[in-house]
Amino acid sequence: MITVHGYAPSGNCWKVAQILRLTGHAFRWVEVDSNRGETRTANFLALNPAGKIPTVVLKDGAVITESNAILAHFAEGTAFLPPPGLARTRVFEWLFFEQYSHEPNIAVARNIVSFLRAAAANADRLEQCRIGGERALGVMERRLAQHDWLAGPGPTIADIALLAYTQAADEGGFDLARWPGVRAWVARGLALPGLTPLPRAS
Repeated sequence: MITVHGYAPSGNCWKVAQILRLTGHAFRWVEVDSNRGETRTANFLALNPAGKIPTVVLKDGAVITESNAILAHFAEGTAFLPPPGLARTRVFEWLFFEQYSHEPNIAVARNIVSFLRAAAANADRLEQCRIGGERALGVMERRLAQHDWLAGPGPTIADIALLAYTQAADEGGFDLARWPGVRAWVARGLALPGLTPLPRAS
């Protein structure tokens, strides 16, 4: 069986569970809490030298890392990833945007505020996250104000990737009421059959 090493409240790990469920793959989940240093143990580093989650072990023992690469792997041949060509390139544009412009701001703010509980000690970092996160949400709003989905007429892994942390943006201090197109898209995404919401911070 496929094994996923991940942390349930992590949006990056959430992506992997969603694409596996949406494409009908059974999998085993191994909980690994990166905030407690569990990705830095000798055993985990032997599995993934980068010390990051999610990490997926396929049935044949092959290891796949990086959440959006994992999305693309399991979406291959499904409606969640168009065949090679411009439509696929549009999906990849959003995947790269998510990891470079969105996740480093919205996910980082969420972790600082709601998991580490260290907002006061990281005020400068949070201000940077606020600026970058608002810029990223503005880019998404320009698309989603006029379209139901990010990269085409139907949902793709671009939507799964960006839905991961956008659905919990409020836990990092972002009020989606400012971006109504994004907020409506979040609702559409979470209504997809088989999708489960990201666990909230306790």
